[in-house]
Amino acid sequence: MVTTDFEQIEKEKIENLKFPSSEVLLDSERIKERTNDLERALSLGNLEHSKIKIYFEDDISCKLVETTVWAVTDKRVILKQGVGIPINRIHSVKL
Repeated sequence: MVTTDFEQIEKEKIENLKFPSSEVLLDSERIKERTNDLERALSLGNLEHSKIKIYFEDDISCKLVETTVWAVTDKRVILKQGVGIPINRIHSVKL
């Protein structure tokens, strides 16, 4: 994954994006790594209010948001103000 192809956006704009239901990662190891990274991001967000970078893809292009993770459900990552990103649309998480 080349991170220079990701456009940085504000988290407030995420709620206006449309997300396809397809998975962006094809490798089961990368999916497992993403799950582990999201759990660590959740811990950092709750304990230290640390911001992380989430690289994701909507129906148009690849995007990047720098934010704090507030919750992780089975299908979504929840950010401040209840904004969510479907987990299956996340390429990677950088702590």
